[in-house]
Amino acid sequence: MYKVTIVIPNFNGEAYLKGCLDSLEKQTEKHFEWIIIDDCSTDQSVNLIRHYPEVRLFINQKNSGFAYSVNRGIKLASAPYVLLLNNDVEVANDFVEQLYKRIHQNAKIFSVSSQMIRFKERDKLDDTGDFYHILGWAYKRGDGKSITTNQKASAVFSTCAGAGIYRRAIFDEIGYFDEAYFAYLEDVDVSYRGLIYGYKNVYEPKAICYHIGSATTAQGEKYSPFKVKLSARNNVYTAYKNMPFLQLVVNSPFLVCGFAIKGLIFKKRGYGKAYGDGLKEGLTTLHRVNKTKFKLKHTLNYLKIEGMLFQNLARHINEKVQNKI
Repeated sequence: MYKVTIVIPNFNGEAYLKGCLDSLEKQTEKHFEWIIIDDCSTDQSVNLIRHYPEVRLFINQKNSGFAYSVNRGIKLASAPYVLLLNNDVEVANDFVEQLYKRIHQNAKIFSVSSQMIRFKERDKLDDTGDFYHILGWAYKRGDGKSITTNQKASAVFSTCAGAGIYRRAIFDEIGYFDEAYFAYLEDVDVSYRGLIYGYKNVYEPKAICYHIGSATTAQGEKYSPFKVKLSARNNVYTAYKNMPFLQLVVNSPFLVCGFAIKGLIFKKRGYGKAYGDGLKEGLTTLHRVNKTKFKLKHTLNYLKIEGMLFQNLARHINEKVQNKI
């Protein structure tokens, strides 16, 4: 019986896949299965994958995005834990083992985020767990910091689905990745729902991997019009989906302020139109997302999350200040 199912969504990942798959062949934990969901690649990805006979390959009928692909992989999985991995990630030899050990030790853990290090700058962190705060912003903790920082296991708001493990049975309770997102922030949304239902998302620094970042959708660049637009739209979706009506009303001044600040930032960077188009699409297509149903028994969890939203803003400000010192 497999302990872990590794699901890799792929779209035109020919340049990165070999490094990813070769690193998985070296794992100390051998009891895992591999599933790759190809999203209609037009390069030679599929031919490359077929050189790895242990991989189960499934090809989507049409290009449907990250969320659809990982959902398909999760539903095909036979193990109790599903490790989602981007095609532009290479992992340390004990990566699977460390993630499995962490999530297996506590039934209340929904997901575990790994220590992601920049592929081309291996003295710098890429992501050590994601956070979401009251201004409606999601951000990567530790991005650009020294790899000597964030070396303690801790609770996080969200696990990065580019290199994180999930307890498969909980998806049946809280719902799967929302396919209306297509890509970006769908992992924040599903982790948010995990918190609403009383589960935990944690960070495990011993699980190390190396990430190129946005290799498919932004050609390795931090920003692109496509990425900025989708992220803006999905930020609107995330707040609307997961905050009950009263909480949304209370938080709306902070959210409006946050979106306005982000708009100014992206305008300065040359992506003002893309960001504005994303906000507009988010506000006019709210019917596409599956709003999390409010349940009275989750009231305490909502209050805890509200506290986290303010705490995470303070954490984000402190991180920005520290980066400038």
